[in-house]
Amino acid sequence: MKIVMLGAPGAGKGTQAKMIAAKYDIPHISTGDIFRANIKNGTELGKKAKEYMDRGQLVPDELTLELIMDRFTNPDCVNGYVLDGFPRTIAQAKALTASLEAKGEKMDFAIDVDVPDENIVDRMGGRRACVACGGTFHIKYNPTKIEGKCDLCGGELMIRDDDKPETVLNRLSVYHTQTQPLINYYTEEGILKTVDGTKDVNKVFEDILEILG
Repeated sequence: MKIVMLGAPGAGKGTQAKMIAAKYDIPHISTGDIFRANIKNGTELGKKAKEYMDRGQLVPDELTLELIMDRFTNPDCVNGYVLDGFPRTIAQAKALTASLEAKGEKMDFAIDVDVPDENIVDRMGGRRACVACGGTFHIKYNPTKIEGKCDLCGGELMIRDDDKPETVLNRLSVYHTQTQPLINYYTEEGILKTVDGTKDVNKVFEDILEILG
């Protein structure tokens, strides 16, 4: 079962990807993990990726795809995988489709975890992180016992730059421009399924399981 996860930053697709991976005993594959593993292991592909990352540049699509296709050759992918964070653009999606077709394979499902922008700003803008231990909380959904203090170690809480409303809105703008067209692409491919990501995490997972059968 080969699945690609879609959804805006903060929609919860990463959480669902991990739950799917655990349920079906298939790997949860994110580009970040692949980059880190190849760099750590000193592979040729990893060395190439590190050159770009050290310069603060994005790893080119061709190299990213090469790393992903290489990851698919690992034994744990024999029954499928859950792709999270790739493809991000139409060009990447078409290249992935072509690479899989060359091997006589294809994606089975593209699952879009759909959450309105205002919900995402609310979710991410309410997150708080402990400067001391890294614990994470939410002023609405997971508040601390004492406002501004970490329940785990008593450290000060802060809003990460990534969670500031202006940053979130910028990331959503990039998502809508670059990534949302993938929804149309995978609809045309006939594999797109949409779930309501505003529901409780476990209810969203139930809806996904129903789709996957």
